[in-house]
Amino acid sequence: MTDTRKKAMNLTVAYIGGGSRGWAWGFMTDLAKDPDMCGTVRLYDIDRPAAERNRVIGEKISAHPDALSRWRYEVSESLQSALTGADFVVISILPATFEEMRSDVHLPERVGVWQPVGDTVGPGGFMRAMRTIPMFTEIGAAIRTYAPSAWVINYTNPMTLCVRTLYHVFPGIKAFGCCHEVFGTQKLLCAMLRELGTENVRRQDLYTTVTGINHFTWLTAASYRDLDLMPLYAAFAEKYAETGFSEGPDDNWMNSFFTCGHRVKFDLFLRYGAIAAAGDRHLAEFTAPWYTKDPETAARWQFSLTPVSWRIEDLKRRLSRSDRLISGEEEISLKPSGEEGHLLLKAVLGLGDMVSNVNLPNRGQIPNLPLSSVVETNALFTRDRVEPLFAGQMPANILPLVARHVYNQENTLTAALTCDRKLGFSTFLNDPQMAAVPVDDAKKLFDDMLEAQRAWLPAGWFR
Repeated sequence: MTDTRKKAMNLTVAYIGGGSRGWAWGFMTDLAKDPDMCGTVRLYDIDRPAAERNRVIGEKISAHPDALSRWRYEVSESLQSALTGADFVVISILPATFEEMRSDVHLPERVGVWQPVGDTVGPGGFMRAMRTIPMFTEIGAAIRTYAPSAWVINYTNPMTLCVRTLYHVFPGIKAFGCCHEVFGTQKLLCAMLRELGTENVRRQDLYTTVTGINHFTWLTAASYRDLDLMPLYAAFAEKYAETGFSEGPDDNWMNSFFTCGHRVKFDLFLRYGAIAAAGDRHLAEFTAPWYTKDPETAARWQFSLTPVSWRIEDLKRRLSRSDRLISGEEEISLKPSGEEGHLLLKAVLGLGDMVSNVNLPNRGQIPNLPLSSVVETNALFTRDRVEPLFAGQMPANILPLVARHVYNQENTLTAALTCDRKLGFSTFLNDPQMAAVPVDDAKKLFDDMLEAQRAWLPAGWFR
């Protein structure tokens, strides 16, 4: 047995946020379905009982008769015990509680700012970053001390700033951020090909050039075999620009807060000539309020504003499912999650190269965005290396839209690290969602939103 194979058979994965309901179960399932790796997953969460419950579920998944590998699950009492000796670190946390998220999403509505998600940009994304950056400062420092050689995968939002903070704290970290939003647009391209008569195309069969920042990604090239998909998408966007597109009743935007009619994507393509590659709920938050003026406008563009009340009810459903999985009332199902995290682990172990879109510091993969800012492009994953692939110059007409957010995110990081209210407010106000808000109203909103999360912020914000 090769050294690589031996290592893959005895891995240690530290899972920060190991009490996660839902996503953690998918990750555990993906590990169990892969015969090429096994080892120990250490679950660490500030909510220890949640991590204990996931330990039970993880063991049930690993013991399933259809599992192809066996993993041990244990709960760690501290970051130090979780990280020491880890080969991989997975970060998937909820920064604070749904009460803080309620403030992020809904307080801005009083000044006419309607956010479909509120976790990346806009007033909600800014405030979420204020409490998340100190958490990632602590996590990054702990990785530097206890697991400096580990590969680190982040799934937490705001993705860009989480990854940027890790590199700020520990420049030598081997971290990248994963997001599945591009996958959805690749699947849309497959649906387009099916409509044109080409069946059985998987998103992995496409070649796409990815450029941008997380949740505001763009495809500047797309092909299938020798077929250029860009002119086909142009006709597709024209055809469905007004009606929206769905493949059937289950795909209709009115049936789920997370489904859309893709009208925002089509509109952005027709404006800018590149394929906007994220869910419409996310894309809509990066522009002026063209799509989010009010709930009625969002509905016309065929996407939903996701209320935090729904997230609270969804958590109750997940907790109930957790009870059923632990008691045996519901059987464990080994259905793949559709994520690529376990495949990326394999690639850096040397068990097969792959290319995927990830968030990394800009080393020139997008030459006309600032170096070291975190950008999202394709990268090659190979043995102990993740090499970002050159995406080329961002198109000149898209660059101002993206660059504004890049500089805002850099200022957001500085404000969070220094508790600088003046810089924080000017950055908060500079977001395009705030363009129509009077300055006095914006200042009152800024102060109230900070106060709403006082318990999670450094004391320096209130001196």
